[in-house]
Amino acid sequence: MINKISLLLLMMLAAACDVETPAEKVSRQTEQQQQSGQILIHNARIYSMDRRFSTAAAMVFDTAGKILQTGDEQALLDAFPTARRIDIGGKTIIPGLIDAHAHLYGLALSLSQAQLRDTTSKEDVIRKLREHAQHLPAGEWLLGRGWDQNDWPVKEFPDRGDLDSAFPDRPVWLRRIDGHAGWANGAALAMADQDLSGDWQPQGGFIRRDSEAQASGVLIDGAMALVQTAVPEISTELLQASLGLALQQMVSLGLTGVHEMGVDRAVIELYQQRVRAGQFPTRVYAFTDGASETMDWLCRNGVVEDESGRLYMRAVKLYIDGAMGSRGAALLADYSDDAGNAGLLFMSAEALDADIDRAMACGFQVGVHAIGDRGNRVALDALESAIRRHPYNPGRHRVEHAQTLTVSDLPRFSKLDIIAAMQPTHATSDMYWVEDRLGPERVKYAYAWHSLFNSGARLALGSDFPVEQVNPMLGIHAAITRQDVKGWPQGGWYPKEILSREEAVRGFTLDAAYAGFMEKSVGSLVPGKRADFIVLDHNIFTVEAAEIPFIKVLQTWLDGEVVYTYP
Repeated sequence: MINKISLLLLMMLAAACDVETPAEKVSRQTEQQQQSGQILIHNARIYSMDRRFSTAAAMVFDTAGKILQTGDEQALLDAFPTARRIDIGGKTIIPGLIDAHAHLYGLALSLSQAQLRDTTSKEDVIRKLREHAQHLPAGEWLLGRGWDQNDWPVKEFPDRGDLDSAFPDRPVWLRRIDGHAGWANGAALAMADQDLSGDWQPQGGFIRRDSEAQASGVLIDGAMALVQTAVPEISTELLQASLGLALQQMVSLGLTGVHEMGVDRAVIELYQQRVRAGQFPTRVYAFTDGASETMDWLCRNGVVEDESGRLYMRAVKLYIDGAMGSRGAALLADYSDDAGNAGLLFMSAEALDADIDRAMACGFQVGVHAIGDRGNRVALDALESAIRRHPYNPGRHRVEHAQTLTVSDLPRFSKLDIIAAMQPTHATSDMYWVEDRLGPERVKYAYAWHSLFNSGARLALGSDFPVEQVNPMLGIHAAITRQDVKGWPQGGWYPKEILSREEAVRGFTLDAAYAGFMEKSVGSLVPGKRADFIVLDHNIFTVEAAEIPFIKVLQTWLDGEVVYTYP
């Protein structure tokens, strides 16, 4: 019979056999964490970007990428003991940034061409073209994008003569930085699908001509298609490689989403292929290229909503005018620096009404490109009347750019619940010359972010890349300073339109998500949403404003998985 002392000894021996060594304990905990299906980010400064602007020190999400909880670090460590733990080293975390107006496909195409951004003269353009030509077969089209005559010593439009001297035999076609003008040499002009001489002009476009009524080399807006149709299509291999580079550039800069402005069905199918192959590390909310065959296809077949959550299409992009840099933006009065020229309307008000009606009847969101004050008025008038005619449309219609307004049109955005999709770096790119275009009175209502915000309008912020650089930190910096990266001008350009840091970051996160009907899944870091977030090397809310353009993204997470890590 076992006495009490023997029983006690047996119990102590059994307990001793159950004691884990430190190595065994670590192994067990690691196994539990791997099996738990949960990831816990801690030792962080997390800005949720919800409406309360709440912060947290830790966040837990499951391996499906759904956020489970945010909050106090120790509380979450205690509540989720088996979660895989990642100590973020006190760094700042914000939601993944969303560019609410950009051209991913356009960026991919531009990466396959001569890079002409920041060229300082026509001679600089020629030099870069010669370098690019060395990598191409003889006689192949020379394509490029990014020139801006406003950055040159002589700020007049170029002509074909300089290109003809350098490249007399091979066609050259160079898109201006804003995509609203093209510069061609004689070989390219000769391939236009109709005679460009004379005194006629295409609808919504302008052919610049010399004293002998011959095309001088620059085609604006609707005239660009006359040469563009002759440009050979990019090879599948080069397109795939360029798209891969564009996607990698996006995620390396913290963009987990983009609103893709104006693409056709073929581009959507290209994106779908990459999604299925697991090679699409971002979310795209796409707009059709006008009231086109793609819109008709979408209307017949229903919205695109890929089950991966990476690709959506339920919106239509329309154009009413051109751009300020090429004097194609439609103004109510002539340009201050070009008497007799009030810009271009791409279509009549009646035609715009008809296109918007078709889109809204299919239940689509409408975004209208409008830059000049006349363009914005026509767009607002058309949207206002269509909204009344289509009360069951889900709404959230947008004016893309909303760049130059009048004092009477500005409050209409809030009244009509129309989103102003704006690009802060347009202001800091244009501020050197745009007052010459508009004069001292009209410019007061240009790039009026804060006035629109104060009126109650919702802002969705972006870059319009590749018109501007991809980096969203440049957009946030521009929004809160209205200065270039060198700090000019002191105090900011028309500083009453400055946004706060919270307003600017929200424009690239939660409000951008709202503008794409995605605010229930992304845009803020709260339970139930997707774990799309970025880790920054400096705190964007406390660092000196001048340092924001140089903030580095250390990690980009999409659906709870790392899609980019800083080298």
